[in-house]
Amino acid sequence: MEREKLYSYIQGMIHSSTKSPKCMSISTVKVANLLDLQVSEVEQALKDLVANGKLHSSKLEKPPYHEIYLLP
Repeated sequence: MEREKLYSYIQGMIHSSTKSPKCMSISTVKVANLLDLQVSEVEQALKDLVANGKLHSSKLEKPPYHEIYLLP
């Protein structure tokens, strides 16, 4: 899968979030299912997007301790 296509998909998901600041807990299983990809491909692509600075990643300090993604 092309990383830019996945990035635009994730970016749209974050923009549509109602939370303030705009952040979202992304289920790699659901994204992989929607895009007909392997879960490992989606996880690696998200790691690459964070490494390239296109996304920021953080972990919630309170339950449910999900990893959230934010736009820079």
